[in-house]
Amino acid sequence: MIPIPFFKGRTVAVFGLARSGISAGRSLIEGGASVIGWDDKAEARDAAEKAGIAIRDLAGVDWREIAAFIVSPGVPLSHPAPHPLVARARLARTEIIGDVELFFRAIRDDESEIRAKVVCVTGTNGKSTTTALIGHLLAQLGFDVEVGGNIGKPVLELAPPAARRAYVIEMSSFQLELTPSVKPDVAVLINVTPDHLDRHGTMTEYALVKESIFRHQGRGDVAVIGVDDPNAGEIYTRVAARDRVAVTAVSVGKVLGRGVFVIEGVLYDATGATSREVRDLRSLTRLPGAHNWQNAAIAYAAVRPLVKDPSQIAGAMTSFPGLAHRIELVGRIGRVRFVNDSKATNADAAARALACYDDVYWIAGGKPKEGGIESLKSFFPRIKKAYLIGAAADAFADTLGGAVAHVKSGTIEAAMRQAAKDAEADRAGEPVVLLSPACASFDQFRDFEHRGAEFKRLFQLIADARRAGAA
Repeated sequence: MIPIPFFKGRTVAVFGLARSGISAGRSLIEGGASVIGWDDKAEARDAAEKAGIAIRDLAGVDWREIAAFIVSPGVPLSHPAPHPLVARARLARTEIIGDVELFFRAIRDDESEIRAKVVCVTGTNGKSTTTALIGHLLAQLGFDVEVGGNIGKPVLELAPPAARRAYVIEMSSFQLELTPSVKPDVAVLINVTPDHLDRHGTMTEYALVKESIFRHQGRGDVAVIGVDDPNAGEIYTRVAARDRVAVTAVSVGKVLGRGVFVIEGVLYDATGATSREVRDLRSLTRLPGAHNWQNAAIAYAAVRPLVKDPSQIAGAMTSFPGLAHRIELVGRIGRVRFVNDSKATNADAAARALACYDDVYWIAGGKPKEGGIESLKSFFPRIKKAYLIGAAADAFADTLGGAVAHVKSGTIEAAMRQAAKDAEADRAGEPVVLLSPACASFDQFRDFEHRGAEFKRLFQLIADARRAGAA
């Protein structure tokens, strides 16, 4: 845990008592602050109280007595309207921040003698895989690595700064809004495509929030930016024009005069005087598809400035185990592969999985995002049949129409059993039952991890039943 000492003797309010809220409260208490917390869910309040946080309904506090208001990333700050507690805190001019802001203030404390390296990763899609891969590469190359943020542990539960320690932090747009002093040694932007517009209002605002990861970088810092989509490309142009940081452009499918790029699955480094081949990414079985080539290229570009011998990075990629819930091969039943891509919470993420396979038996649906699955029509020929679940089932059925055979399964259990049966009857070489929902999970599950875990559990039940039947 990283203690937060700079609110010692003062009262701090925490709203949203999930993992990051509780860890923020504990870190503040460890540093000598008086912490009061609230969550609308009784079970969250109970968990926080057990962790030593005083529970108090924040609707009745005098905000003039609150030194800082630590809010969950899910709490709206502006669009479609500020949360009522946010509005009250602003009226009292109480500082409103998140746990990642506390992290940066703690590790960038001027009195600290240890300066750990920090890599922050954001983007619409690919954040978790890229974050995990960067962490893996740095660990393989001799760093003491701590990975957290929007993936894994909350940032304040990571170990304190130490020699040869490197933090690799995944940051969502929600977290960036609450981190005004974000200043990583290496800042990574993978891509910017439509998402979370219900929170940010417009693509312009969403892109500006993503761009804020570079706001405070200066001499000696590095920016790594994917340039294959127009929004991220424009951000690259602006960041490079400031001439404050070393900027590396990354592309898949386009040769760059200067940067890192992938052509036909081969990674090239053109950051120096000449371009050189790094490795063939097609051999990385845990990173299938062009979207993962982008993740690998971005990770290479992010790690390169932190190591003495960049040639070692290519070898370290080989042992990457992959990421749970992201195009994760769960297992096989006969010729049928079962792939868990629960982390695909929007259409663009689902497209990356659909692009990897033919003969797909597709489980999709959940809490829908703006735009639905209209953008996936070019992938419809790959889909043998779709099994629709959750709140999006009707809308997805309308979009699929007569182009793709589909059934409204309702639940993931019904979808799994129907898809497994149909795929096993298929005479194709390697049919794939693919959970890639293109939706958020919150209509039926706690989060995408819960949804993915249920997919895995059901796979095991079906596999066990098939084995029992064959015995």
